[in-house]
This record gives sequence, structure tokens and C-alpha cells, in this order.
Amino acid sequence: MKIIADLHVHSGFSRATSKDMNAATMAMWANKKGINLLGTGDFTHPVHFKNLQKTLKPAGNGLYTTPSEPSVFFMPTAEISSIYSQGGKVRRIHNIIMAPGLEVAEKINNTLGKRGNLSSDGRPILGTPAKDLLKIVMDISEDCLFVPAHAWTPWFSVFGSKSGFDSIEECFGEYAKYIYAIETGLSSDPEMNWRLSALDKITLLSNSDAHSPGKLGREANVFDCKMDYREIIDAIRKKDKTRFLYTLEFFPEEGKYHYDGHRLCNILFSPAESKRHNNICPVCKKPLTVGVMNRVDELADRQEGFVPPNALPCVHMAPLVEIISEAQVAGVNTVGVKREYEKLTGLYPELTILMDLPDAELFKIAGRRTAEGIIKVRAGDINIVPGYDGVYGEISIFSQKSAAAKKSDEKPSAVIRQQNLF
Repeated sequence: MKIIADLHVHSGFSRATSKDMNAATMAMWANKKGINLLGTGDFTHPVHFKNLQKTLKPAGNGLYTTPSEPSVFFMPTAEISSIYSQGGKVRRIHNIIMAPGLEVAEKINNTLGKRGNLSSDGRPILGTPAKDLLKIVMDISEDCLFVPAHAWTPWFSVFGSKSGFDSIEECFGEYAKYIYAIETGLSSDPEMNWRLSALDKITLLSNSDAHSPGKLGREANVFDCKMDYREIIDAIRKKDKTRFLYTLEFFPEEGKYHYDGHRLCNILFSPAESKRHNNICPVCKKPLTVGVMNRVDELADRQEGFVPPNALPCVHMAPLVEIISEAQVAGVNTVGVKREYEKLTGLYPELTILMDLPDAELFKIAGRRTAEGIIKVRAGDINIVPGYDGVYGEISIFSQKSAAAKKSDEKPSAVIRQQNLF
């Protein structure tokens, strides 16, 4: 069966996260989006974990469902922040844990609860090195999957420019053999990761990292296999292209750490511009926040455009509400945009609208500009001012937005490409 899986989300117990991020509401939104497998998020939080135990029912396949939305399955997942010193630097690494059941998740909680306060945040901060955390999880159950989260984010990731490492082996040492996958994050996509030969055997996952229900599925993974925990994990571990078909991607330029810059100084630089300025902000004279594109350039041993033979394909898309917003020349939170979104998703799931509906059906159900916007996004016929230093990129479908206001020496807005699978 076709499975659309978003395996990294957060609960309402995480910092800056909607209180609506509970299993029942997430399942309802998953149906609206066209997702049939979700991570629970935050199983380490004591209150959220108790709520999961009450709300979720075992489905007999290592996964769980809710009584209200039995067609949406849940996999126990959590994200841990490790902050520690190694090699003379402070490291800040986020990792995702996927567990084969709530019983295993509870064992992980009991062990990690001795190392830090799990109730402080849905994504707890521990002083446990990433390598040691991986060992703890594998000692409890080798059926778990341990995945470095948003692997290129500057401040909190395995390859981050501010506090990460230059390789998986440097971070995890002899336990690197248990790293089968990394999460590319919103500011990078598989095509960028293909430039590193060291990642050829690594499966590239994409998830929303959603903090509110409307953000579910902005990135996801598409499988063709049984709805079963072990089969899905096995497809990821083996990078099996017959079962793991492709990933759904944000345009990485839209991610909030794609380019370099300084938000407070209104400076947005491409990697080439940063190099000309020696990675120093021309306004405040402090080091720039070096973004994902620059960091990939630093570690890559291949040119842009290289495609490894075993690469899993990817499809880029923009959220439907952003396309409607552009079409109506109105904010994403305005009444008219919300009304149109609800009308369309009442007819088809959002991901079906974005990826699968024929042009004729789009024009039938949506306004002309909205239909044209979806078609343009499918073709990659859009322009984006890249995100930087915590600021999301600005997508433009019907007109070109200028990056000149960012005080850059050039306009780094880019026409984005898309690999067509269909």
C-alpha cells in the first residue's frame, strides 16, 4: 500500500508549539493532508506519554491508531537535544528516536529520566553526548531507528556550522554503524546531500518537524509496503527503492537557514558573497550565521547536479495555503485564503491536490490563479528569496520578488528546479 509518512513532529508540550498538537487533532489534520502515518512526537514527555497511552490503540503491526481516525497510524517518536563538549567545542546535536512500541519508549524514558528532566520540554535537553545516547537506545532495543535530525541546521545538528561535526563517524564513533538515515531538514534537500559521497549509503528522510497541525506534511516520505513498523524501518535501513519510493520536499531555499546572513542587520548573502566578506557581517562586523548551502559546499566532494546511482528521488512542492495566498494576493491567515483552503481540502486531501490531480480537475475545483499556481509549482516555475539566519525564504509564484532589500551585493533569488517523477 502507498504510505505517506511524516515521522518528526512535536506535541503541545514542546516550546513554541501549538496546544492542538495532540494525537486526536494531528490525526484529523493528517486526513486533511493525505498522510496516513505520523510520528507521535515527544514520547519522552511524561504527560504527553500518558496521553498517548490513553489515546492510542495498538494496531497489531507495531503501530497505533486513534478511535476517531482509524486510517491514520502512529509510530512512537521523540527528539532529544544533546548539548556537550567534545574536541574542544560545545556540540549541540538533535536526534530523532523511532521506537517499535510504547513499551520500548517507556524503557527509554525510564533510562533517560535518570539523566535529565524530561518534563522540562517536549524536546528535552540532556548533557548526554550523541554517541552515548545512541548506545543507550540500541542497548534497550536494536529495533529502534536513531536518526540525526535536520542534519544541516547551523545551531543544532550533526553537520551544523556552529556546533556540529564534519562526519557521522566523528560524532558517533564506533556506533556510527547504527546510523542508517539522516533527516535533511527544511533548508536542504536530497540533491544537496548527493554531493557528499560519504552519504551514499545513508537514507535521506524528510519530515515536517511540525509545531502546529497546519504544518504537517510540508515534508514527508512515500513508501510502498505493508503498514508495519518493522517493514518500514527495514525499507529505510536497506535504502530499498522498491519500498521507499521518494520524499516530498520543501523548496530548500524557502527554509530559514538556507543562505548565510544576519537577521538583525538585514544581511542576506549567498555562499560566494560570504566568502568575499570572509564570513563577517559588513554591518556589525561579527561572524555571519553560515547557512546550509555554504556548509554543504564546505563538506561536499562533488559538483552540483551529481546524482548517485542508488539515490532515492524527490518531489518539491509548496504548501497549498501559500499557493492560494499568492493567487489571492492576501495573507495566509486571511479569511478568504482559509475559506478556499477548507473548500479544496474538503474535496481532496492537500497532497493529492498538490501532486496528483490532472490540470483539468484543478481548474474545475479551484480558481484559475490557484490552479495555475499549483501547475507552476509542479514545474518548479517559481522564484524564491532564500531564507537565512532564522528567517523563512519568500516564495513568489506569479511575480519576482527582489532580494535587494536584504542589502546583498547581488539578488540571490533563484528559479527553482523540480525532478519530475510522474
